[in-house]
This record gives sequence, C-alpha cells and structure tokens, in this order.
Amino acid sequence: MIREYRQADIDQVLAIWLTASIEAHNFIEPQFWKSKVSEMRDVYIPASETFVLEYEKKINGFYSLHGNTLAAIFVAPESQGKGMGTALLDDAKNRRDSLRLSVYKENVPGLNFYEKHGFIFLDEQVDEHTGHPELIMEYHS
Repeated sequence: MIREYRQADIDQVLAIWLTASIEAHNFIEPQFWKSKVSEMRDVYIPASETFVLEYEKKINGFYSLHGNTLAAIFVAPESQGKGMGTALLDDAKNRRDSLRLSVYKENVPGLNFYEKHGFIFLDEQVDEHTGHPELIMEYHS
C-alpha cells in the first residue's frame, strides 16, 4: 500500500534513507550520509510531498516530490528486487506529467532502473555537496 507520509513515519523513513544511501552510494563515505540525517528530518522531508510504501505493517520504501522533481526514492535494502521501487516510481509518475531527477553517474544500478522506466538523459553536473558527477534525467508521460 502506498500512502501519504505521516510524521509518525519519520524514524522508519530516515532509517531506510540512511541504509539505502550508504549501500547505493558506496563511492561516498558513509559519514557524509550520517551527517545529513538531521537535514533530511528537519528540512528535506518537511519541504516535500512524501509517500511511503507499507507492506506487512512496516514501511519498506518511500519517495519525495518537490514540485516536478523526484527528490528521493528509496527502498530498504532487504526489500529491494521485489518490485517496490517500480511501484513507488509508478505512483510518482501518476502524480505528475513529467518528472526530473538527478542520479550519481557512479550509481549504475540506479541509472539502469531509471532508464528501464522511461527516463532519458538530459545533462550532467557535479554535485556541490560531494563533488561527484550526477546525471540529470527526465520522464514525460
């Protein structure tokens, strides 16, 4: 079930974000992600429309929209490969006519996931926080 985020979900959402970020971005020091937890809690999640995927009474993933930007989409590592990321992405696509995102160039599984789901490459930039190259991708329904 995908539903709107509630404040009571914050601890589970942050735990998923942290563990999945460290795993998906092993080219960035884990300490970087750990240092961003309070910003996620206090700035990014409150500023976004966030939706969670609940399965067997537990949150297994979430995504956040900021306007037409897919600001975050994460599935708990133990729940990956079961179609949950696709369900979350399909839900986000149903809420917007177009979506834009940035993904680290070194995150090859992430790039492949977005390409498989119809996102196209637009541009490349360097993430100001990490110094790593990112690709800007877009989807139109």
